[in-house]
Amino acid sequence: MAPNDSVESNGGTRGTAGGRRRAARYIVPVSVAGVAAATIGLVPALASTGDPDLPKITAQQLIEKIAASDTERLSGTVKISTDLGIPSLGGLAGSFAQGGDDGGKGGSTADPQAKMTELASGTHTLRVAVDGPDKQRVSILENAAEYSLIHNGDQVWAYDSKSNQAYHTTGGRAGQDSGKKAEHSAPAPESVPTTPKAFAEQALKAAGPTTSVTVDGTARVAGRDAYKLVIKPKESGSTIGSVTVAVDAQNGVPLKFTLLSSSGGKAVVDAGFTKVDFAKPAASSFTFTPPKGAEVTEGDDAKAQREADGPEGLGMFPGADGLGAGGSGAKDAKVIGEGWNAIAEIRTPGGTGLPSKESGDVPAEAQQFLDSLGDKVSGKFGSGRVFKTRVVNALMTDDGRVYVGAVTPDALVKAADGAS
Repeated sequence: MAPNDSVESNGGTRGTAGGRRRAARYIVPVSVAGVAAATIGLVPALASTGDPDLPKITAQQLIEKIAASDTERLSGTVKISTDLGIPSLGGLAGSFAQGGDDGGKGGSTADPQAKMTELASGTHTLRVAVDGPDKQRVSILENAAEYSLIHNGDQVWAYDSKSNQAYHTTGGRAGQDSGKKAEHSAPAPESVPTTPKAFAEQALKAAGPTTSVTVDGTARVAGRDAYKLVIKPKESGSTIGSVTVAVDAQNGVPLKFTLLSSSGGKAVVDAGFTKVDFAKPAASSFTFTPPKGAEVTEGDDAKAQREADGPEGLGMFPGADGLGAGGSGAKDAKVIGEGWNAIAEIRTPGGTGLPSKESGDVPAEAQQFLDSLGDKVSGKFGSGRVFKTRVVNALMTDDGRVYVGAVTPDALVKAADGAS
């Protein structure tokens, strides 16, 4: 019992004071409860203070706002995080693309086709600048190094400060015609998105009867008011859960892009501006002179060879250029299904699948390694292996067919059975 409880029996003012103290023992908790209740009531308001109060807009109006955006000048910093569920590519992508890691023999480490594929894994910080359709620049910031890709008129330069190698080609933006309207993206190969707008355009290509498109509130991105456009597949079977695009409320430029997997977990792709300025970038942003001693590779011949070799796409959306679209060179490819559940069927040259011990293609001791590649599956089509990422999955059958798409492994098996 608390010491003050005894004063109640002593009468006089001591009893009055004690009564006040006793009352206070009950009043204070009630007051705290009241403050707590009021605070709980304020939580939603406090939590939403970062979401601007903007005029209502429909999904169709927001899509039209993106399409009608005439903003052709901007600069800023973009953070891209990609988690496809595969090991970080790091410099491996460049090494494989060039046939080795010695730029002098296998190709330039500044080659955009090799370098930009590194964005397919890990977290990267980019600086971007755009001034109309003929001037773009993107720089990938690395530890004590920087990779820059610059398009100015009919000149395209790339420079890797780590290796002091430069890459030069002419004829406009790398991989695209110089006459195209500015797309607020970097002068990268067109199948490698580098800004929220480039990602959003790929996703919007998939919008159709199989797609749900809604507006889900507002947000603040890089200090700008934005609407949130949400794109979702209507049918099951796709590995893509949803795509959210934060669209600048004033000028219609996508500021942030987030792709979630249907299996949950962290974002597969999260690309957004952390800083953005729509003023005219400095002219010096688009000028480049190779530093003294830099090794310069002319890229026209290499580019023509890559185009002859076939599609290079990293696209992860149905209908986008690249994977699943049956690009140039994929003459034996066909598309099964439509929309988000589209699957590309490709016949491998010679009609052969992975080598196996039974076929005598590999020694018995190597079979254990091969067995660790993918999951063994079977069906009416025969047997094969499924290779999985968080978005794109592929089934390679033993008779040399490949089924690939942003769909579940079960959907791939079903497609292979239907095609048998």
